[in-house]
Amino acid sequence: MKLQKYLAHAWVCSRRKAEEYIEQWLITVNGVVAHIWQVIDPDIDVVKFSDQIIKDQENLVYYVFNKPRDIVTTCLSGKDDEQGIMDIVNIPERVFPIGRLDKETTWLIILTNDGRLSNYLMHPRYEHEKEYVVEVYGKMEDEALDKMRKWVRIELKDNGSRTRIIRRVEWKDTVITRKYTTKPCDITRLSSSKFSITLREWKNRQIRRMVAAVEFDVKRLKRIRVENIMLWDLEEGQWRRFTESEKTWVLERIGTEEK
Repeated sequence: MKLQKYLAHAWVCSRRKAEEYIEQWLITVNGVVAHIWQVIDPDIDVVKFSDQIIKDQENLVYYVFNKPRDIVTTCLSGKDDEQGIMDIVNIPERVFPIGRLDKETTWLIILTNDGRLSNYLMHPRYEHEKEYVVEVYGKMEDEALDKMRKWVRIELKDNGSRTRIIRRVEWKDTVITRKYTTKPCDITRLSSSKFSITLREWKNRQIRRMVAAVEFDVKRLKRIRVENIMLWDLEEGQWRRFTESEKTWVLERIGTEEK
């Protein structure tokens, strides 16, 4: 088994992130610093990450969590004035959240110990659908919705994500910012100040930046769907296991990705 795949199976990280850890000499195999594309035997070799032994996950689990407002999307916040997801979720398995929601954004987030699913859902080439309900301050005209449907130019901070630069890099307060053209998306008006939006890309604070680009501010933002995974009747702060059909969907997609 390739080392990157093993680390993903063991929930340590995605395969792409595993390559970074290997290049940073954080992974060892049998006491020797690992190298990219190394192949291991999970039954024989001892793999360590920062001197901690990594074991493959046998009991893979998948949960849907309805994230309340003001909860940060990390396992543990590490701050006295903040709560992370695992501060309030009582799940027996050791799981991690897939992706991030802003502290102010609520609703659907997936928790799992299967790094393969994280890699599949987070990789930009798959263009997975993520649906949100957005409420803005004031009445949003059809023209503003049409602009967002087609494309808008938003400003991204350079945090290491791979984005296409469409004009020269600018310096602002020592932070590199870039202009990015969003891809077409599906938008349905729900009321004069509320709409649903389905994205197939995953940029940092993208919806808030898109709304700002048409000169509005977000009042409330909820994620209601990731592909075919939905909250159903979960109350805020509650969680549930994937249904059998949702687990089947996951295993089919992961199996296709690994071939």
